Amino acid sequence: MPDQNDSNRDNDRRGRGSNGRGSGGSRGPQTFLSRSVLTWLLLGGLLLALIMFVNSQQNQAHELPSWQDFYAYAKSGSFDKPVVVEDDQIVGVLRDDTQGIPAAWHKPYRVSVPIQGDSREFYLRQLNEVHQAFVPKPGGSILMPLILSYGPVILVILLIYFFVFRSLRNAGGGAGMLGSFGRSRAKLANKEHVSVTLEDVAGIEEAKDEVREIIEFLKNPNKFQRLGGRVPRGVLLVGDPGCGKTLLAKAVAGEADVPFFSISGSDFVEMFVGVGASRVRDLFRQAKESSPCIIFLDEIDAVGRRRGSGFASGGHDEREQTLNAILVEMDGFETNDQVIVMAATNRADVLDPALIRPGRFDRQIHVPLPDLMGRVEILKVHARKVKMGPDVDIEKLARGTPMFSGADLAALINEAAISATLLGKDHVEQFDLEEARDRVKWGRAMKSRKIDEHEKRVIAYHEAGHATIMYYDPDAEPLHKVTIIPRGQALGVTFMLPERDKHIYTRKHLLAQLRVSYGGRIAEELFCGDISSGAAGDIRQASAIARAMIMQYGMSPKLGFLLYGLDESRNPWEQPEKLYSNETARLIDQEIKAVIDQSYGEAHQMLEEHRAEVERLAQALLRYETLNRDEVDRIMKGEMLAKPTVGDLLKAEQDKAKTKPSKPSQAPHPDAPPGDIVPHPA
Repeated sequence: MPDQNDSNRDNDRRGRGSNGRGSGGSRGPQTFLSRSVLTWLLLGGLLLALIMFVNSQQNQAHELPSWQDFYAYAKSGSFDKPVVVEDDQIVGVLRDDTQGIPAAWHKPYRVSVPIQGDSREFYLRQLNEVHQAFVPKPGGSILMPLILSYGPVILVILLIYFFVFRSLRNAGGGAGMLGSFGRSRAKLANKEHVSVTLEDVAGIEEAKDEVREIIEFLKNPNKFQRLGGRVPRGVLLVGDPGCGKTLLAKAVAGEADVPFFSISGSDFVEMFVGVGASRVRDLFRQAKESSPCIIFLDEIDAVGRRRGSGFASGGHDEREQTLNAILVEMDGFETNDQVIVMAATNRADVLDPALIRPGRFDRQIHVPLPDLMGRVEILKVHARKVKMGPDVDIEKLARGTPMFSGADLAALINEAAISATLLGKDHVEQFDLEEARDRVKWGRAMKSRKIDEHEKRVIAYHEAGHATIMYYDPDAEPLHKVTIIPRGQALGVTFMLPERDKHIYTRKHLLAQLRVSYGGRIAEELFCGDISSGAAGDIRQASAIARAMIMQYGMSPKLGFLLYGLDESRNPWEQPEKLYSNETARLIDQEIKAVIDQSYGEAHQMLEEHRAEVERLAQALLRYETLNRDEVDRIMKGEMLAKPTVGDLLKAEQDKAKTKPSKPSQAPHPDAPPGDIVPHPA
């Protein structure tokens, strides 16, 4: 049965009009008409003044140096019309064929000569002597030259006054002199204008459940008020970039049958002081008039950062004034004000404590990176819009994309569709998805890059060292694919395929990661007789892992269960400059060095035991450039691969090009087997 209160609210909203500003709208057409007439009159006057000014400039006569020059023109009959005799000058128009006219003059060639009033009769007698016709003209008014000179300037000033200053003074009601600058720039979206629903959001089921409660609050407020509960005043969406915070807010707008005001945090701040606070007040005023409704503040950390951090510019800091206005407006709600404020940020640690306390943002909804099942659901949502082939395995693709956000997965599907289209395929295949995954995370494979043979050999042994340790170490992630084709900034990549999502890392697993990182440098030293700069990324990764084990994870028996690094949950300026003594710092360095030396020695011993396997794997990489897990298994067992080498493929392409142009192949490249992977940053 429909709720009578909801019907009354709908009637009230229809009675107020679409803009929700109440009565008084009848004065609008009259004001608009009068301002339009005034505007056209001003524009017409300005146009007329400009025409008169241009004509006066074009008709301006060139003043001759003396009366003798003017008399010479009159004596030779060079004037086309009777000359005009005024009180202070004589003006005439020369014929076009007159000799000696300067090239800079423009037609008509008007010339003038100044005269004195008491000598006017003398000039008239001389003009009669040469039979030059003339027209006496009385002196003109001084008003016309003033109008021609200063009229355009006066009209421009009036236009500026009416269009700028009067608009700033009259517009915006309470905004005062700020006018429209103080108006809120929030976009109003209703259910009919938003196509996104909760069905389009996947991988964040807990967040969707909490949002469903908010929608239920707005649709049936009496259901919760029956037991004395109230509608939450604020909901803060927190999560990493690309996890779906804004998409979730759009879904709320599509599901809830209430007005939805959306605005970014940066839209509050302008070049004028006080504009942000004025826009906040205007936004909340519109929201209260349209209640029940939702206000969505995207990227709220732009104006909601912590106050008193030592970086503020003073009491008139625009950001702080805007934040104060938000705090006051959110805290001023009454119990029956059905206005819910939703905000999104990926920097909840920098928000002001007064903003995120209960009573303002009552709920904080964490939007995490999707897990394995979440990635499967996200990929299925985006795959509905793309033609997928029969060989596509969404679950396998999801297993090879740990730490991918929803935006990354959407980009993956889109890149795969673009790649398949460029290759002329009828549908997206598994190879396209895997190549798109690698491109999104690590960059495009640069197969055309020319690499010196010696450098190519070093890269092959480097990646063979990584792959061998990853293959034989029981605590390392499973090997999936190894390639020496450059991708992004890496000259070669060894890919791993995690069997499951990991939320904690054991000491054995971290030590295995260290050993895998050392494999490339050790292989260069054993087989190439020298070391290269290609291990810079491995050194950076190994150093970060070893330092975290000792300083953050408490994995050193000598240092114990203590934190020696910066506390990430606290602001840097709130922490002491020195967290430990010099003796402790020396012991930390020793423990980090001991962990690195121990794991380095174990990796060196492992490669010494499998020298033959490293050699075979490196030679196979030089021949085929890319090897998957099955091919690596056969090489480690000493078997030969029955697939064409890179040279065979190039020769076949050249032969095919000589015969006739062919349609792009729809089969995956033989050197790029289909497996789903996570590349090791080697």
